[in-house]
Amino acid sequence: MPKKSSTPPEFGELFSPAQLRQVSTVSQITQTIKRLLESQIGRIWVTGEVTNCRAQSSGHVYFTLKDATAQLSCVLFRGEASGTRQFVQDGQKLILGGEITLYEPRGQYQMRVVSVELQGVGALQLAFEQLKRKLFAEGLFESARKRPLPRYPQRIGIVTSPTGAAIRDVLHVIARRQPGLEILLAPARVQGQGAAEEIARAIADLNAVHARGLRTLDLILITRGGGSLEDLWAFNEEVVARAVFLSKLPVVSAVGHEIDITISDLVADLRAATPTAAAELITEGAHASRQFVLAAAERIRRFLQRDLADSSDAIRRLAQRLSRSSPRRRLEERSQRLDELKESLRRSLSADRRLRQQRWQALEARLSRLKPSRWLLEQKGRVNDLSRQLRSGSQARMANARASFASLQEKLRLLSPMNVLERGYSITMRAEGGGILRAPADAVPGEILVTRFREGSLRSEVKGDPAQE
Repeated sequence: MPKKSSTPPEFGELFSPAQLRQVSTVSQITQTIKRLLESQIGRIWVTGEVTNCRAQSSGHVYFTLKDATAQLSCVLFRGEASGTRQFVQDGQKLILGGEITLYEPRGQYQMRVVSVELQGVGALQLAFEQLKRKLFAEGLFESARKRPLPRYPQRIGIVTSPTGAAIRDVLHVIARRQPGLEILLAPARVQGQGAAEEIARAIADLNAVHARGLRTLDLILITRGGGSLEDLWAFNEEVVARAVFLSKLPVVSAVGHEIDITISDLVADLRAATPTAAAELITEGAHASRQFVLAAAERIRRFLQRDLADSSDAIRRLAQRLSRSSPRRRLEERSQRLDELKESLRRSLSADRRLRQQRWQALEARLSRLKPSRWLLEQKGRVNDLSRQLRSGSQARMANARASFASLQEKLRLLSPMNVLERGYSITMRAEGGGILRAPADAVPGEILVTRFREGSLRSEVKGDPAQE
């Protein structure tokens, strides 16, 4: 029998190394990717727009940072970016600093944020916003504490660089609008290291000069020309803001151009867009008063012309009213009516005379044709009688007309106010309007009256209440 072997038989390699598989768990793959992300990418800065922001009760904030074509999940843990985490809001564009990592339970990569900045705004702007919030919370920007500027300042203090363009612009405007304004310059650097301390010290020095009574000031102007955020930064320092807030004098801040806003602008009693605008605001009262005085002569001339025209119109209206109500005018109207009556009577008598003459001629013609002597004598006598009657009737009618005319004339004379004045009476009228007073109650206290006598008139003023006397 053959001898049995004690070693297993060799079959060779059943599978090649290329055919062998290394199987990993999901956790192993996730951990590997996480290590690669954290080791290969490291600390990064990413910019984008915040969306889907969710603040949890734990203090952690979860959000997505996106741009036009992609998005990145982010987490801001409690305690990170304590001074700027309030910037994380939907729609806000930010620059985020942090690390790319992987959240293993979901297998999702994300950014662990440790620093937050506003997009396009560097450390200076961030410091500006932080100081702004701090001073706002302390009430340095309260509108209730801001003081109005004096309308007519006589002496002002200016804090600025003596060689800058701002002081030249301010002096030019003041020389043009209020040449008599006295200026006390407190020179200070307006940019660079230590400029903020010099500005604050200059403000304090001007307040000290005013407090000692050496040179009383009405306000302080702090100003400089335009520049970058770095150039204007001295006016964003807390020391300058405190100095402006503690100033006993009103402070006008005019820093940079119109679009530039500094902390000193917000604390000051008045912010001007530019140094030129500040000078115009300070001198507005004196300049407006100067223009008012220059135009006063022309205004007075126009007022006097208008009052003279109004007075002339009033006098003309009173004269027209007086002419319509004058006794002389009424007398003239009655005289004209009498002339008309006389003319009517003359025409009537003339017509009657012609009629009687025509009748006499007709009778005479009949008589001449008949020729009876007796009848002629009778008719002649009758004619004589008629002639006498005609003459007597005409004379009587004329006498009656004259008597009626005399009676009307006497009545007119008796009714005339001038006749009343001739007897020693007077007529009291209102100085304005010309109305006649018929009883004491018609008078008004303080009213000016005109009393007309036979010769001349007298003006008087009503004292007391005539209705109670």
